[in-house]
Amino acid sequence: MDFSVKKLASDAGVFFSRAVQFTQENLGQAEKTELDAHFENLLARADCTKNWTEKIFRQTEYLLQPNPIDHTGARIEEFLYEKLDRKAPSRPTNAELLGHYMLEAAKDFGPGTPYGSTLIKVGECQQRLGGAEREFLQTSAISFLTPLRNFLEGDWRTISKERRLLENRRLDLDACKARLKKAKAAEAKAACEGETQVSSRNGLFGLCLQAVPDFQETRPRNYVLSASASATVSLFPFPCGHGLPQLWSEEVDKAEHELRVAQTEFDRQAEVTRLLLEGISSTHVNHLRCLHEFVEAQTAYYNQCHRVMMELHKELGRFSSNFGRNPSASADPDASAESPTAALETDVLQIEEVQPPASGTRKAKVLYDYDAADTSEMSLLADELITVYTVPGMDSDWLIGERGNQKGKVPVTYLELLS
Repeated sequence: MDFSVKKLASDAGVFFSRAVQFTQENLGQAEKTELDAHFENLLARADCTKNWTEKIFRQTEYLLQPNPIDHTGARIEEFLYEKLDRKAPSRPTNAELLGHYMLEAAKDFGPGTPYGSTLIKVGECQQRLGGAEREFLQTSAISFLTPLRNFLEGDWRTISKERRLLENRRLDLDACKARLKKAKAAEAKAACEGETQVSSRNGLFGLCLQAVPDFQETRPRNYVLSASASATVSLFPFPCGHGLPQLWSEEVDKAEHELRVAQTEFDRQAEVTRLLLEGISSTHVNHLRCLHEFVEAQTAYYNQCHRVMMELHKELGRFSSNFGRNPSASADPDASAESPTAALETDVLQIEEVQPPASGTRKAKVLYDYDAADTSEMSLLADELITVYTVPGMDSDWLIGERGNQKGKVPVTYLELLS
């Protein structure tokens, strides 16, 4: 119990000393130990890293989970399952929920109706998009968000703790410097006052000696001073004024010892903090690798979404042509034969009869692989070059492509027109 009380009193004294030193520094009444320029640059770089990492982390969370309510609920759910040491269940994405509702609606409207069958195709597509989104969210959380969170909740907390310890060591060091400075000033003042008192007392003692007879001249050697003479001499002790300077000298020695101890602790803590701050460079390298992985996951996600949507677009194009064909036009073979536009809208395009227009052709680079759906289309391979052109009355989403002796319809969105 005594030890605890003593420790509590000691800690209270240290805290009070630091508070006094901190207040005096802010008021400009005390000197402050400055860190070197390299150390200050490390501190500024660490603060900058922490601030921007925190902003990027929060904004990435909002990107992956735009709804703040859902985001908060998801975080609370993850926290509860983490405390219960259980794995959180997989939550369906908004696209998956939309696809589920479309499929359920198609059952009520009738799968054989144009609207119902279209709802089925779009609903299945939405579910595929939702699955791709969920995979992207999981990959991004593991490869990008988790490292950023580990830095903010782990490494940065350690750095902040060591920086607070360094600041306390600096306050202790400056307080020791201030005490040593005051002790030396008090010692010099006491020494000066002691010399002044000795000089004045020595002068007064001389005057008294002149008034007292010289017993050595008038008395034998073995004569003893009388009580009155002894009392007179005792009034002027000599030497005098040496007790106070000796006290301040001991105080100076104690302050110098405390300063050496404080300087050693400050240097040790400064080295520990410096090593942690220099580790920010490794943090940047790690975050750079995570950023590349995030971009790769995002690219794969958007490419997958693009392929799914192109397939849906192609299916809906054929589907709408079957349901949207004009019955009267189909019933009149003569009108169909006379109209080139109607000939191009048939299910099987007569590719052999299509000729390049007089205005010329263009070169195009294939962006993605494409598998022909029927004999009127031409399959494509990524990065190959083909010749393309259009014909009157053709859908603007399609072009006629040629590659050697092959010819067929190709989707415009899979191409990059070069000339």
